[in-house]
Amino acid sequence: MRTLTGVSPPFEFVPLSVVSFGSTVIAEGCDVASTISWIHAWTVAHGIITQVREYSNTSLTVTRVGDVVAGRSAEIAPSHCPSVWESQLSGRAGKSVPGLVLAI
Repeated sequence: MRTLTGVSPPFEFVPLSVVSFGSTVIAEGCDVASTISWIHAWTVAHGIITQVREYSNTSLTVTRVGDVVAGRSAEIAPSHCPSVWESQLSGRAGKSVPGLVLAI
């Protein structure tokens, strides 16, 4: 496999969990040696992936902003953004990793 930095050894994705929240699908996993954790966040519309976000060695928290009523988003309550999912693998490598919040 050729990357921007040169030739790299192959990277095998080992998915450990896949969850969905409406049109967002989150997949979390690691490499075969469990030294690198990864998270993919896909947005799906009509069965087609329309957006992909990829996070590597990052702790991710997914929050729901507002409620969806009849396909439309309700007003956002600034003091209430519940966490609906948190990554589990980022701390396995025994090192500190950056944390991000994905609002859906």
